[in-house]
Formats: sequence, C-alpha cells, structure tokens
Amino acid sequence: MNYVQDINQLDMNKVYSYADYLLWKFKERVELFKGKIFEMSPAPSTKHQRISSFLHGELHFLFKNHSCELFSAP
Repeated sequence: MNYVQDINQLDMNKVYSYADYLLWKFKERVELFKGKIFEMSPAPSTKHQRISSFLHGELHFLFKNHSCELFSAP
C-alpha cells in the first residue's frame, strides 16, 4: 500500500477512485468528484467572519418585520 504524502505527487488531470483517495495522507483538503480532484477553499478568516456576522445582525434587524427571510452562508 503506497500512501501519497504530498499533493504534488498526484496528476490533477487523472481520474481517481475512492480507493485512491483513501491513500492520500497530505495536509491539503480536497474533494473527489466524478474521479476528478478539486482543492477545497480554506475557511474564511476571523475578520471576514466578524464582518459577516455584524452585517447579518444589522440586516436581520432591518428586515425582521418584513415578509422576506435573511440567510447567511459561509
């Protein structure tokens, strides 16, 4: 069983299986979709999350008596 320790060992144009995926032991977060590798975006920064939370709170206050709904997403 040969584990892949570095994402650079992979051919990003190749089609991989779930069995291949289980052998990947590198730190980068990836998704395997229809055999293709997609690098995942990092989580938003703390600053971004604070601003987003503040804006959501302000907008929620403005729209709470209206028929619309407000949702936040990562």
